Amino acid sequence: MMRQSWLKATVPVWRLNVPRLPVGVLVLVGLTAGSAAVLRADPGSGRGEQPSGIEGLDFRAVVRDAKSKVFPAVVYIKCIRDTHEQGKKVSEEVGGSGVMTTPGGEVVTNWHVIDKAVEVRCLLMDGRAFDARVLGSDKDTDLGLLQLQVPPDSAPLPCAVFGDSKILTEGDFVMAMGAPWGMSRSVSIGIVSCTRRFLPESSEYSLWLQTDASISPGNSGGPLVNTAGEVIGINARATTHGGDLGFAIPAETVQRIVTQLRASGHADWSWTGLQLQPLRDFDRNIYFDAEDGVVVAGTDPESPARRAGIQPKDRIIAVNGHPVTARVHEDLPAVRCRLGLLPKGEPARLELVRGETLHTLELTPLEKGKVEGDELDCPRWDLTVKTINKFDNPDLHFQRPQGVFIYGIKYPGNAASAGLRRGDIVLKIDDTEVATLDQVREAHAAALANVATRHRVLFTVLRSGLERQIVLDFARDYEKH
Repeated sequence: MMRQSWLKATVPVWRLNVPRLPVGVLVLVGLTAGSAAVLRADPGSGRGEQPSGIEGLDFRAVVRDAKSKVFPAVVYIKCIRDTHEQGKKVSEEVGGSGVMTTPGGEVVTNWHVIDKAVEVRCLLMDGRAFDARVLGSDKDTDLGLLQLQVPPDSAPLPCAVFGDSKILTEGDFVMAMGAPWGMSRSVSIGIVSCTRRFLPESSEYSLWLQTDASISPGNSGGPLVNTAGEVIGINARATTHGGDLGFAIPAETVQRIVTQLRASGHADWSWTGLQLQPLRDFDRNIYFDAEDGVVVAGTDPESPARRAGIQPKDRIIAVNGHPVTARVHEDLPAVRCRLGLLPKGEPARLELVRGETLHTLELTPLEKGKVEGDELDCPRWDLTVKTINKFDNPDLHFQRPQGVFIYGIKYPGNAASAGLRRGDIVLKIDDTEVATLDQVREAHAAALANVATRHRVLFTVLRSGLERQIVLDFARDYEKH
């Protein structure tokens, strides 16, 4: 059974309020980086006079021209995806946005729009609809790439071009385009509030563009557009806490990742296991007596960094001869990105300061691989399980590096009645040790095959570091009763 669901990364919509302005002179800044337009209003006639040159620029015309370049390329995306969070496999419908960036129908969107999608359909501005194939996605940067399934003899589709997000300044006017609340498409206008916004837990490889242009549920994946009609970001997040806050992925990051998604279907990040800290850590009130480098806060277990002998409080000053510095949190993503793009399996030379001594160490990055585990539905047991992943479940990975855990519990259901909990690491099912989804699948199939004669299994789980034995009685079929 399908249910309508809105995207998690955005929160309820808010209105962009434009106050009525008094008759006089209105100065509009930020039309483009370094430009401005002045519209003079005639108090007598009530009609604006348009002086020659840049002062005669009609802001309404600028907006219309920019919108006309991108709006035809905006698509409404509807996905059917399978989720296991409720203790069983559930198909749900989600809506989002995207923008076509090639005449052949490539669509850039968010990872969270198309995550776990089993069916994707896109609606164009002219009313045409196409199925779409997922070419690739990257959870770390929240980007996804689709290919519309257009007939071979179709005419070129409208597409947008990317602009340079590096030249943006606070105050530049921008437009957020997309399909808020599933309403096909819309455009809202605002300014760039911050060009280098750091969001904790969400800025591993890239900073964000912050805007007060309205970004609502469903706008995710749509383009953020400058007044030249160029895509300078992909909308991804919004919040009403503390004011009108919308966040977009800069075009510089989008273009880098999309190239990789097109080539291999995933972003080819390397993993070093380095946890980094800026020289000026205001949040923790920690300040290091140095002007260059980035501080090692720690290293992950079994990581290349730990094997290389890198220690907490080491200050890395160069990677393969390239100086690196993170004075504040906003500088960390660039350093992490440089480390994430190191060739896998090839030694990288790190210059670091330990105490007062300069050291040179070699570190060999590994492939980062999947950042989220696979999932499995176990009907009649009324639970779902998921593989442990060091990036997605670091606390569970610390207890058991390889294994599966209970991901979802159905209520009411047999697992809930037995006392199993979400986050329990499964060690054994009856007398069989469990470390993979295939082993759980086999145990589940065998149990259901004999349900008429035996309807209990013994789960041995690890909960908060302690082993527990829990008997799961699955005699009752909650789907029927």
